[in-house]
Amino acid sequence: MTLPAPLTGVIPPVCTPLTPDRRLDVPSLRRLVDHLTAAGVDALFVLGSTSEAAHLTDRQRRLVTETVVAHTAGRLPVLAGAIDMTTPRVLDHVETAAAAGAAAVVVTAPFYTRTHPAEIARHFRLIAARSPVPVLAYDIPAAVHTKLPARLVLELADEGALAGLKDSSGDLAGFREVVHGARSLPGFSALTGSELTVDAALALGAHGAVPGLANVDPDGYVRLTRLCRSGDLERARAEQERLCALFAMTTAPDPTRMGPTSAAIGAFKTALHLRGIIDSPTTADPQIPLTPEETETVAKHLAGAGLLP
Repeated sequence: MTLPAPLTGVIPPVCTPLTPDRRLDVPSLRRLVDHLTAAGVDALFVLGSTSEAAHLTDRQRRLVTETVVAHTAGRLPVLAGAIDMTTPRVLDHVETAAAAGAAAVVVTAPFYTRTHPAEIARHFRLIAARSPVPVLAYDIPAAVHTKLPARLVLELADEGALAGLKDSSGDLAGFREVVHGARSLPGFSALTGSELTVDAALALGAHGAVPGLANVDPDGYVRLTRLCRSGDLERARAEQERLCALFAMTTAPDPTRMGPTSAAIGAFKTALHLRGIIDSPTTADPQIPLTPEETETVAKHLAGAGLLP
């Protein structure tokens, strides 16, 4: 399916359900896709941070993309993360994702090696030159330890190397600069990766949102986006605040025994399991699972948001 230009609306970064022995749970993944599409989301993003892409084998990555593309059957565009340390490795993932039917690929700056800004720019140009599908940049400095400057993103977009940006940097001023610059770049998509400031990002002129919490409550984010677009700011603010309260489920795990990524993904998967959408809340190794007490706290957040019977 061709990627809309610009891509707008709610694009959940899809969780990757695993069996207790950490194999890909294909039936649960299909049910999750059905849960998201029934809510009216606009596209799906597989193999990002929320998908635990860094923990998956290449075979699992390929199977995730193939499964989601096949199950959506052209109803929605599927974006696939092509996230790896260096350009040659990313290009391998790009080839696999495109062959599996992804409408676009999402790429971070290179990491692990210490790179110069000129090398980061070259990384994106080389990938764009060889990718058969559009390339979106993924700005996530907490994971790759490099912040993509707004001026570089806009320069690459103006060249045609980038079709969009998923901004998970937390730098609202920098994102504003990209949004402002994108107004003169028809077809470029500026997307926020924040669960907590979607209303603010849309008010700035963002085209859409890629919130991990949309796995748990896609209806809420679709509703929020529609309220923002219609100018009903009071109800939009109330919906955003409800979603912020729900996002507090990610604080249920004890931070003295697990990292923030494990906590967030573990909470999302636990919520999906409690809602009956996936069969197991299992996260990929070496992430630590939630305790029964932490699971109960997640359940309380769901109940408070009206998401449990």
